[in-house]
Amino acid sequence: MGNDSLPVLADVSRETRDRLDRYAEILQRWNQRINLVSPHDLPHLWSRHIADSLQLAGQIPAGGVTLVDMGSGGGFPGLVIACATDARVTLIESDQRKAAFLREAARVAGVSVTVCAQRLEVADVPPAQVVTARALAPLARLLEWGTRFLQPDGFCLFLKGRNAQEELTTARAGWHMATTRIPSRTNTDGVILKLSDIRRVKDHNNE
Repeated sequence: MGNDSLPVLADVSRETRDRLDRYAEILQRWNQRINLVSPHDLPHLWSRHIADSLQLAGQIPAGGVTLVDMGSGGGFPGLVIACATDARVTLIESDQRKAAFLREAARVAGVSVTVCAQRLEVADVPPAQVVTARALAPLARLLEWGTRFLQPDGFCLFLKGRNAQEELTTARAGWHMATTRIPSRTNTDGVILKLSDIRRVKDHNNE
């Protein structure tokens, strides 16, 4: 069981918590064979990974929106979101072993997801209303990938750390976007970047 003192976890339903418990159990078993989470992080699995990812669930509209999670790895944040919302989630993970884990973890947790075991540059999935990522790449690179998977009226949710402002400044050299900064509830240095109306600067200049 996770740490109930974490505010993010205190907000979830019993059904969601049961799914997250099953997910955490299978992750810890598989982590003995493949590197899903650093061994040093396992004692902090709930606070450092699950609760951190769970923050995004509160930003997902109800009603079964489509969502693409880039570089899902051990399931953060995409599989956690699938455990906590009714979003129709696609997990993109190029590592075949991690993709196999994601399929089995989703089955054990009792959630329906689509796992795409391809590199982000070539992944062929339908554009979604929401695109997410955590601890994957600098913001400018996330936008290069993410705009491939995002519907024109959709938005991105990216979990970022203390370098968020620096990454935003760099990304704005090549991209226009509407930006909302949402303080992290699990990391004093963290922030959730909610980005919409994303366009390349060159497109704007050619209008």
